[in-house]
Amino acid sequence: MEKIKSFSDSINIENKRVILRSDFNVPIINKLIQDNTRINLSIPFIENLLKRRAKLLLISHLGRPKNEKDLTLSLKPVFNYLKEKLNSKMYFHSEKITDKTKEKISFLNTGEIIFFENIRLNKGEIKNDDNFAKILSSIGEIYINDAFSCSHRKQTSIHKITKYIKKSYAGPSLMREILTIDMALNNKKKPTTCIIGGSKISTKIGVITSLVKKVDNLVLVGAMANNFIKFKGDQVGKSLIESGSEKIIKEIYKNAKICNCKIIIPEDFAVSETADGSANLRDLSNLKENEIILDIGPQTIEKISQIIDSSKTVLWNGPAGYFENKNFSKGTISIAKKISYNTNKKSLISIIGGGDTISAIKSDVSDLSFTHLSTAGGAFLEYIEGKNLPGIEVLK
Repeated sequence: MEKIKSFSDSINIENKRVILRSDFNVPIINKLIQDNTRINLSIPFIENLLKRRAKLLLISHLGRPKNEKDLTLSLKPVFNYLKEKLNSKMYFHSEKITDKTKEKISFLNTGEIIFFENIRLNKGEIKNDDNFAKILSSIGEIYINDAFSCSHRKQTSIHKITKYIKKSYAGPSLMREILTIDMALNNKKKPTTCIIGGSKISTKIGVITSLVKKVDNLVLVGAMANNFIKFKGDQVGKSLIESGSEKIIKEIYKNAKICNCKIIIPEDFAVSETADGSANLRDLSNLKENEIILDIGPQTIEKISQIIDSSKTVLWNGPAGYFENKNFSKGTISIAKKISYNTNKKSLISIIGGGDTISAIKSDVSDLSFTHLSTAGGAFLEYIEGKNLPGIEVLK
């Protein structure tokens, strides 16, 4: 791979305005952060930049705002959290970034931070707008992308900004993600198993089509598996499905057969009539019309455990059930514990990716061990698919 320009300690940043593109896209409910994993992972590098007397400009997005005034997706809770954790003066910039911003933030001293409001509240961000890139780049002298999880997006603060800031680098977290995933993929041992969760097939067609050519077992869990269950002629009750997916699934099975990849789908489930209900166990023969599949059942958990036991490499992205309700988190936790045990005891190569996956196992994560734990979801999948990520390409 063409060499990526990575940030190092030899680069002089003293008294320089450094734009750090981080990923603080974390779940927030009623202004309370539900999972601070991504934020905590960013803190050591932020402290390093401050220690080296940079003038730090922190940028991130949060969710997908409906419009420029959608303050339900404000980053203020993240600012408050970081302010408690960092021993530095920190200011919150709630205004839009305009051609007057550079002058407004000129008061910033070395070792201090300006934390900008959700970058997606700026009109040109999502469109990768050239004019907004000029404005955004004007406030900094050095740019660092340390948000691997956003690097599959062709958006201004990830992509076009590098056109105007020539001193643009990949941060340590981004480099660590790439190097670790590359190492695992290039040195993967067979049999290789990939476990994919999530709700939509359409967003993961490319990665699934690619994976059936690269892995020995493809295990499908989560709401996405419902489509495969229905395709096989079984009932799914009121479970979430994606209409018009039959043609896609038929093609996936065809490719899997050609490539000798075994596709595994759930055969029993934890169900309820509502997402906030209690769990009832069902198999394919007795699922009721008014029930929703919300997790995998004990037989499926055992089957997946056996597949993990026979594997030398495991890639996993996406929880196995509706983990927000603890009644439906058993499948995800069981998979996590099994992969962790085998990583420790059997030298299993394990790569776990996705914010939802980490959120689902966060209460146990300190006791679990994986070869690599990635906070990235879409970027993780596109990278293992073999795609060139726009945010990384511009740093080569």
